[in-house]
Amino acid sequence: MDRPRWLNEEEKRAWNAFIAAHALLYQRLDQQLKRDVGLSHLQYMVLARLSGAPDRELRMAELADAVQNSKSGLTYQIGQLEQAGLVCRRNCQSDVRAVYARLTDEGMALLERAAPGHVAMVRELFIDALTPAQLQALADGLGEANRRMRECGGTATHEFERRK
Repeated sequence: MDRPRWLNEEEKRAWNAFIAAHALLYQRLDQQLKRDVGLSHLQYMVLARLSGAPDRELRMAELADAVQNSKSGLTYQIGQLEQAGLVCRRNCQSDVRAVYARLTDEGMALLERAAPGHVAMVRELFIDALTPAQLQALADGLGEANRRMRECGGTATHEFERRK
């Protein structure tokens, strides 16, 4: 077995900064959305994804993937949003296993009320803290990391599997 490639000081600094920034940003966005419109950050992301979909509707499995949530976790969130009248579900006539979530007019109205405060918080805490060059490097780097993770399909990386 090969020896682990431990992180050097700069790699640790980058990793720890990413982890802390992600957790703090998610926490602050969650607090702001709950305070302003009574939604969690995950619920906001669900509504936002649905708003951009054709007919404001997505298959539940596709929606779970889009918001990086488990199918059971998404089912719970959709249930909460459905009780609030913000989304509705429908079964697919051609595939009995498929269920679709659709953004209601009430959900769209709430999303439109929530978006300005959410975007202002994202800008204040994240976008405006970085230079244009830092934003470009971050978008490029995280885009590549996302591509690799999606390519692996939720399993361990190819390199890690090879070493086992």
